[in-house]
Amino acid sequence: MRTQSSAVQALVIVTMAVFLLESDAAGPMVSSFALWPLQAGFTPWQLVTYAFLHASFLHLAFNMYGLWMFGRELESLLGRRAFLQLYFASILSAGVTQLLFTHLTGNVYPTVGASGGVFGILLAYGMFFPNRILILLFPPIPLPAWLFVTLYAGIELMLGVTGTQAGVAHFAHLGGMVGGYLVIRRWRRRS
Repeated sequence: MRTQSSAVQALVIVTMAVFLLESDAAGPMVSSFALWPLQAGFTPWQLVTYAFLHASFLHLAFNMYGLWMFGRELESLLGRRAFLQLYFASILSAGVTQLLFTHLTGNVYPTVGASGGVFGILLAYGMFFPNRILILLFPPIPLPAWLFVTLYAGIELMLGVTGTQAGVAHFAHLGGMVGGYLVIRRWRRRS
């Protein structure tokens, strides 16, 4: 019996492979494929390619763990095509949000990472499985998925507004959630 390949598995493998290539050629990959602000070398393909680059192994590990943890069940529910549509809409929305943020603030630094896509997937998980219990690692508190997602979004907003954790694209994370929400809303309007 043949099993269909998983989009989540393919995304994790491709992103990990890019990270290995990035380790060998960090300078050229970041300068060409990271998301640069409009005033500092932006090119349209960067709205997708930035999501496959990561700043460190830990950055990669957290993003791929989140993608795997929440994405598998969503892909099973939605199907491969809809899951990929959700993921890439979240990445695009996160990228556009980050471009807007860097334009308004004048920050000139590249953005890398799949976090915007993962946050869109996280939001979708909270919407499709609102009562699923998730247990935090620190502290180990069980929360329904809708509450976990809401609290996480609130923390991201607070960190973004206060400028805590410089170098983390908090507004891109929120932009990924907005992209995920818009796709789901469109699906629900159609059906």
